[in-house]
Amino acid sequence: MSTSLLTAALDAASRGWHVFPLRPRDKRPALHGEERCTRTGDCASGHLKWEQRATTSPGRIRYCWEFYPANIGIATGPSGLVVVDLDMPKTNSQSGKGSEGTPCGATTFTALCERAGQEVPATYRTRTASGGQHLYFTARAGVRLANTVGKLGPLIDTRAWGGYVVAPGSTTLAGNYTVIDPAPVAPLPDWLDPLLTPRQASRTLTAVPAPHRGSAYATAALRAETANVAAALEGTRNWTLLRAARALGRFVASGDLDRCEVTDALKGAGLAAGLRENECTPVITSALNWSITHNQGKAS
Repeated sequence: MSTSLLTAALDAASRGWHVFPLRPRDKRPALHGEERCTRTGDCASGHLKWEQRATTSPGRIRYCWEFYPANIGIATGPSGLVVVDLDMPKTNSQSGKGSEGTPCGATTFTALCERAGQEVPATYRTRTASGGQHLYFTARAGVRLANTVGKLGPLIDTRAWGGYVVAPGSTTLAGNYTVIDPAPVAPLPDWLDPLLTPRQASRTLTAVPAPHRGSAYATAALRAETANVAAALEGTRNWTLLRAARALGRFVASGDLDRCEVTDALKGAGLAAGLRENECTPVITSALNWSITHNQGKAS
C-alpha cells in the first residue's frame, strides 16, 4: 500500500480536482485504451477516456490507490483549471547538457509578464520531475479553453480541456513532483485570458457560401463538416480535418460539390480551429484525392 500517493490523491480531490491513475513511476495514464475496452463497468455504455473517468470520489480513489502505487493525474478541464507548464530546455543526448543560451520556460514567462506590465502571478505552484514548474489557475466561468503548445512562448505550454498534469506527490524516474508554493489557486489573470482564448476567425474565413451546384444534402454536409472542423479541440484538429475532407470528397466525385469550394471552406474552418495554412493544405489535398479516387465508381 502506498499511503503517500493515496494521501496526495485524496488531497487533490478535496480541492475539487478530478484525479485518475497514471502508471507507477510514469506520466502515462494507467487506464485501458479504447482498443482494449471490454464495454463493462464504467464503460458499459461506451468507452470512457481518462478525462471522463477522472473523479473526486474518496471511495473510488481509495479503491484505486490503496493497493496500487499509481502516480496521480489531474484532469485540468473537469477540475476547472488552467495550468501553465514552464518547461526546461531539452538536454543534448550526447553531452547531457541543455542547449546553450536557451532560456527555460520560467524565464520566458517572467519576460512575458514584464512586457505586459504585470507581476508574475502568485498562485499554487509545483516543481516537475524535470525541474520545470506548473502554475495552477482557475478557469473563467463559461470559457472552455483547450491545451496550447508554445502559444505564450518557447517552453511554455498550457493544460485545460483535453489535458492533464501530474500531481504533486507523484514520482517518476526523472524525479519527484513537489509543491513549491502552496498559495491559493488564483484566477487566470485577465491579461493572460485573451492570449489563450481561440481567435474568432473573420466571416470571410468561416462563412460557408452555398455551393453553385450542390444539392440540399451536399450543402448541409458541407456546413456540418466545416462546423466540426472549426470547433475541433487541439489534439483532434488534424484528424477532424482529415475525416471531414474524406467525407466531402464523395460529393466532389459525384459532382454535387466543387473541389475548390470544398477546399476553401475546409481551409477556413481549419484556420478558425487554430491550424496553420501549411498544416491544412496537405491534409485536405491528400484526403480529397483519396476520397475522390475511392468514390469515382459510385459517381454515376
